[in-house]
Amino acid sequence: MDDSPTIRLTIAPEDDGRPLHELVAEVLGGRLDGDLLIAHGGLWVDGARMRDDDARARAGSQVAIHRPLAGAYPEVVLSLDRILYEDDDLLAYDKPPGVYVDSTPWDAEGNLHAALLRLLTQRDGVAPKLHLAHRLDRDTTGVLLISKNPAINPAIQRAFVRGAIHKEYLCLCAGAPHEDAFEILTGHGRSAHGLFRVYPADEIGRVLINGSRVKSMRTRFRVERRLEGAALLRAFPETGRTHQIRLHLAHLPAPARRWRLWRPRRHGPATCRLRGRRQLDCQRHECCFVGTRQHVEGLRSENVCDHEPACRYRGCQRVA
Repeated sequence: MDDSPTIRLTIAPEDDGRPLHELVAEVLGGRLDGDLLIAHGGLWVDGARMRDDDARARAGSQVAIHRPLAGAYPEVVLSLDRILYEDDDLLAYDKPPGVYVDSTPWDAEGNLHAALLRLLTQRDGVAPKLHLAHRLDRDTTGVLLISKNPAINPAIQRAFVRGAIHKEYLCLCAGAPHEDAFEILTGHGRSAHGLFRVYPADEIGRVLINGSRVKSMRTRFRVERRLEGAALLRAFPETGRTHQIRLHLAHLPAPARRWRLWRPRRHGPATCRLRGRRQLDCQRHECCFVGTRQHVEGLRSENVCDHEPACRYRGCQRVA
């Protein structure tokens, strides 16, 4: 049996009309409950998630069976006590570590979005219309903004694009930059192997082999505390690219160049790790939202000073 997290197959003519749950159980060979996998949304047929237990196989269909990377499905239980702010339109939640914020190909239930929907439905007796205004990585903690009113979603997205939403992270990393304050501007996009990577700033706008373009990626950093062999940094991302802070820290010259990106492993997602040491600890410190009918106030714990002139790193553009 294939030991990779995802098993792909084409429905053979002799399996036409056969119950899909039987086919899944046969392919899994008893290593995982097929009905449980389907209930969690791990079965995909022709590019769409299939959660119908009574669905039948159709000859020629492309099937993907996504097994959980950790080998089991997590039980995500949230608490009303972690709601930082709530009104008719918006909700701010204090995200715990180790939780995906939204569905993954192998699990549509074990994430913060689905768990919060269950929590609020139980509290109010009616299911709300929740929309994640942004994303946080699985191991990142802090403020997550969620809309409860679809009518304000466009305004929220415009606020993110205009930079009207302030985002701030605390990051613990090995080594330390030479400057106390600096800014990095690079390109961002996928590599030929599909992984996100840094591109030189002068390649922003270039069309990649997958048809996408290299996008700009800008982050300001400030050293909060220098430790022995490490540093506590405050990061201010001015764009919202996937793994932006991790990529920019991995891009720094020595001593921070000890960071490297690892490929996704069979039982875990891609991460940015030190060789043989702990992974980057990125914590969302604050997120102040402005620009809609209802304002979220009191989420910012302290003022942010003006950034100092930026330094120049390899492949990065100096920002005056």
